Amino acid sequence: MIARLCAMVLVFILTCPGVMAQDSVPDLGIDEEEEIEQAADLDSMVAQDMAEFDEMMASRHPDESVYKALKRKFIEGNVGFMSLVALALILGLAFCIERIIYLTLAEVDAKKLMADIDSKIEDGDIEGAKDIARDTRGPVASICYQGLVRINEHVDSIERSMASYGQVQLSNLEKGCSWITLFIAIAPSLGFLGTVIGMVMSFDQIQMEGDISPTIVAAGMKVALITTIFGIIVALILQVFYNYILNKIEALTTQMEDASITLLDAIVKYQNKGR
Repeated sequence: MIARLCAMVLVFILTCPGVMAQDSVPDLGIDEEEEIEQAADLDSMVAQDMAEFDEMMASRHPDESVYKALKRKFIEGNVGFMSLVALALILGLAFCIERIIYLTLAEVDAKKLMADIDSKIEDGDIEGAKDIARDTRGPVASICYQGLVRINEHVDSIERSMASYGQVQLSNLEKGCSWITLFIAIAPSLGFLGTVIGMVMSFDQIQMEGDISPTIVAAGMKVALITTIFGIIVALILQVFYNYILNKIEALTTQMEDASITLLDAIVKYQNKGR
């Protein structure tokens, strides 16, 4: 009897681990297969979404030119404010082009001009020197003409007259530059104003919808950023032209000063020779 009980216990001990192992193995196999299938499905879904996104971005604006891209962004950035920024650019460029043309026409070969005038003064041909100055365009020749008209006066009087007339010519050279600086300041200000209004539009949409949605916020922020970008670009363009104009004015001012000094020296020699 005891031997039979021991045999039954031994059989139970030997058979239970086998049964447990046999029961657990299929379950583990099923869980691993499900996890593998789920991971494969997730990878395929991600790959499909990425492919669709790349295809959408590629077909959205294929081979778009710079002009079309700017036109599209212009429309997206609120036509009202973008029109004001474009108007500032057009008016600013108009003043810049006018100043560049005026300053370019005012430029002359100052060294050759002063050499010709000095030669006439040495020969005693004052009328010939006046004719050269009168027939030559630009502020340098105009200052020389003012000095030659008063050649028989005292040197101090001639110098004051030429300095006063030089200030008038300098004012003519700088005419319109204040408008350029105005448009340089207005363009980014309009862009920032568009930024503030774009933010207000975003909050209005959020208030109407009652929910903070990325799409709603992005619409207003897009208007804000585009107007700011275009305003800064306009200011940079006008600033480049403005600096170019200032350099030309500075060069002409230097020529006027050099011409005044050279003419005064020639007049002093002429007056001393007459004595």
